[in-house]
Amino acid sequence: MKRLNYVKRIGGILAVVGSLLLAWSCAYWLTTKLFKKIQYVPNEYLSLLINSFVGFTLFFCLMLLLTRNPWVRSKQNQYLHPILQAMKMISEGNFNVDLSFYSNQFREQDKHHPYYQIVENIKLMATKLGEVEEMRQEFISNVSHEIQSPLTSIIGFAHALKNEDLEPEERRHYLEIIETECIRLSKLSENLLKLTSLESEHLSLDRKSYRLDYQLRRNILASEPQWTEKKINMDISLDHLTITADEELMDQVWINLLHNSIKFTPQGGTISVVACKSGEDSIIVKIRDTGIGMEKDSLMHIFERFYKADQSRNRIAGGNGLGLSIVKKIIDLHEGDIRVQSEFGVGTEFTVTMIGDSWEKNKVN
Repeated sequence: MKRLNYVKRIGGILAVVGSLLLAWSCAYWLTTKLFKKIQYVPNEYLSLLINSFVGFTLFFCLMLLLTRNPWVRSKQNQYLHPILQAMKMISEGNFNVDLSFYSNQFREQDKHHPYYQIVENIKLMATKLGEVEEMRQEFISNVSHEIQSPLTSIIGFAHALKNEDLEPEERRHYLEIIETECIRLSKLSENLLKLTSLESEHLSLDRKSYRLDYQLRRNILASEPQWTEKKINMDISLDHLTITADEELMDQVWINLLHNSIKFTPQGGTISVVACKSGEDSIIVKIRDTGIGMEKDSLMHIFERFYKADQSRNRIAGGNGLGLSIVKKIIDLHEGDIRVQSEFGVGTEFTVTMIGDSWEKNKVN
């Protein structure tokens, strides 16, 4: 096969050289006849220019005639057909393209050949578009599921309320369920809009310098009704820390992480919040709980949209699996880092690392 390809290449080169020689020979013969007929003898330089121009013209005409040849055209179509077919399939939304026809057409050293580059880029484009399409379909499926569940409850209990024989207590219970499901829908819509906004290319962060320890304490106090209701012990240790960031977006980070810990910490559990300096200019915030924890397999997907480590448990808690995705996106926009450690049945710890402005050794306890 290699020898045959080598012979084909040599044959192609000889064919081009032969065509050029033929074109230049014909040009020389024509110009000579012409000069004799008009009885004009140009100088050597002008004669070379005229012969070159006529030779190139004849060579171009010869190549044009060859491309019009049915056999040559059929060979071209045969070679280009897989690429054209692949492009057509991609335009129709089918990304399972087959370009194996070209596997035996190129050798290892042909990787810089234009056709090889075209084929490889089409394969890469099809793969990437296929992944995007798969993510899009999964996203739509998840959104549809998250919307359908509360809607089903709302419709069912609204229908039940038509029964005039319901006791007042039962009627109140059904209305509370409808209200809860409506709040869930509202939160889902809000989080989807927030994710869309965070992923916008035109999003600009409103960075300013502020006290991080004040922000954390404010959000902890704002969540007091939730953790006092479950009799959760709050262990807080906040250094005097200054950070430059988008304060409103960072509020979302701490609110989501705190609510996540409160949600999965049992009655009488403990949540610790520690903020301190790390190194020269880094700030670390750790939020640890004694909640239900997660399996190791769940940790790999914890920041994915709509991912829920325990579907039934999250359903009871009312989450939609978008909170940690929003947290991760905001931290990434601030060029920070977030990591999670968890042990099933023991608890979970989120560690956020950010760039700080200054640090004072006095602590707020």
